[in-house]
Amino acid sequence: MCGIIGFTNTVDDAEKVIGQMMDLIRHRGPDAEGKYVDESIALGHRRLSIIDVSSTGDQPIFNEDGSKVIIFNGEIYNYRSIREGLIEAGHVFRTNTDTEVLIHGYEEYGEKLLNMLRGMFAFVIWDKEKKELFGARDFFGIKPMYYARMGGTFMFGSEIKSFLAHPDFKKELNTAALENYLTFQYSPTQETFFKNVYKLLPAHYFRMKDGKVEIRRYWDVHFEADGKPDLDEWVKRISDTFHDSVEAHKIADVEVGSFLSSGVDSSYVAAVADVDKTFTVGFGSDKKYNEISYAKEFSAAIGKENTSKVITPEEYWDSLSKIQYHMDEPLADPAAVALYFVCNIASEKLKVVLSGEGADEIFGGYNVYSDPDGTLYDKLPRSLRRGIGRVAAKLPAHRGVNFFVRKGRDVEERFIGNAYMFTPEERKALLKIKTDAPSPMAITMPYYRKVRDKDDVTKMQYLDLHLWMAGDILLKADKMSMANSLELRVPFLDKRVMALAEKIPTKYRVTHSSGTEETRYITKYAMRLAAKQDTPPQTAKTAAKKKLGFPVPIRVWLKEEKYYNIVREAFESEAAQQFFNTAPLVKLLDDHRSGKADNSRKIWTVFIFLVWYKVYFAN
Repeated sequence: MCGIIGFTNTVDDAEKVIGQMMDLIRHRGPDAEGKYVDESIALGHRRLSIIDVSSTGDQPIFNEDGSKVIIFNGEIYNYRSIREGLIEAGHVFRTNTDTEVLIHGYEEYGEKLLNMLRGMFAFVIWDKEKKELFGARDFFGIKPMYYARMGGTFMFGSEIKSFLAHPDFKKELNTAALENYLTFQYSPTQETFFKNVYKLLPAHYFRMKDGKVEIRRYWDVHFEADGKPDLDEWVKRISDTFHDSVEAHKIADVEVGSFLSSGVDSSYVAAVADVDKTFTVGFGSDKKYNEISYAKEFSAAIGKENTSKVITPEEYWDSLSKIQYHMDEPLADPAAVALYFVCNIASEKLKVVLSGEGADEIFGGYNVYSDPDGTLYDKLPRSLRRGIGRVAAKLPAHRGVNFFVRKGRDVEERFIGNAYMFTPEERKALLKIKTDAPSPMAITMPYYRKVRDKDDVTKMQYLDLHLWMAGDILLKADKMSMANSLELRVPFLDKRVMALAEKIPTKYRVTHSSGTEETRYITKYAMRLAAKQDTPPQTAKTAAKKKLGFPVPIRVWLKEEKYYNIVREAFESEAAQQFFNTAPLVKLLDDHRSGKADNSRKIWTVFIFLVWYKVYFAN
């Protein structure tokens, strides 16, 4: 795992500039560094040694005649089989790295190489003879890639913060991203919070030649259910495919560990991986926020060592500025901080961990997926439900009223992902500034159109795979692990696992409880049954456990005087007054503290933006 950075060369002191940019992402690769600079391009690389840990694996790496050069961040798990084919085709290798497989593979296959890969990656190849730049990002967006065009320079890399050292970079806030963020809790489009800085979206590549940039998608998810196999057969296929994926994801020349919570995903990974060490964090002693006792019990049952840490409120709040610095863009997911700390304790003992990200999106694991068609009310005619919903929408908000409002809307109207913070009307009322941000539906509808003929559960999964997973789940997984110089691998997010999951009928992804042992599972139904086969009997309750996520006691802390005052000070700050009508912000906070409403997630969304803004724009 590494960090990459580069730019088309328009500066006199390119060696110095690329060095300064590399220094800003040293945490991504403290083991080694390398650079390549000519009159057209500057490329930089920071290395965390995982495969071929000798110096022969240092980057940049060249092809045989030195006409092409590559910088690469990620791991290719099937590189050995691709390498064999390339050797048969006449390519000569100087290292045992997966990086060199990429550059020879691109020579041989061009962009067709991408669909041959199994792994996580972001890489850039410079063709000196053609003066052509080629870059690509992996299928799911596990590894990041940003790019910007400023002052005649095209720059690209693993983290936006490295761009700050380039003399052509102009740091400006993208206010449209702020408005979108208030609804999604992350930046949901290819735009970022920095004006004119963009994300290369997952499963896309770019080619730049003669100053022109072409961007194309090379892969997508295609849900096509196969109704022939029965449930037992699907469980067997899931088990076989997941075991294969975990084995592939363990390829390394260093020790591999595993994260562990009380959920089925991480438990399944830890049990199948058979690693020696597991890592867990929690808060206080309340089991709602502390899964350490479960993790230790589970680890003991599978004969592994568990390392854990109880995060104090002081540690959590004191780390927020550092977390948002590493995140590059504000992310209002409270679990990001917990993830930082579990990465931190793991990094003290090893360099690589396995984690359970992606299982919910692929196998249908979020609680909200059990909502469509889950009640007798859903059997009523659509026109009747919509009429009742319109009436209910005029009544004061209440849990019962909200049910009728929600059921009166199509999934495309009500579901933008796992977080829906401020409605378009709420965010307009809150913001003092005017932006040209698109509506939430304008962002989500292009994805919904691609699955217009699918059931609601599949539509929700498809949307989450493209927005929520890349924008929240994988963003924090990469940034928090790399902040600790730790490689995080996600065996659920494997092309073979996805190819299998695409064919599983919806009834085996999400089912409804009938109270029997066989059908009591609601979400990730078939996957849970597969997991039960590999988890020890004394911990089999994992398979039936309701999903908690990464529980953080934000709502509790915001009622305490110390943390209430910290947030109130931020809400009344000069920065807040620049962007927001602050009286409504303070009311959200006061109503939460008095118990009138649980506004904790909305409060946190605004507060985290202000923390991030202070880090990147206060000076």
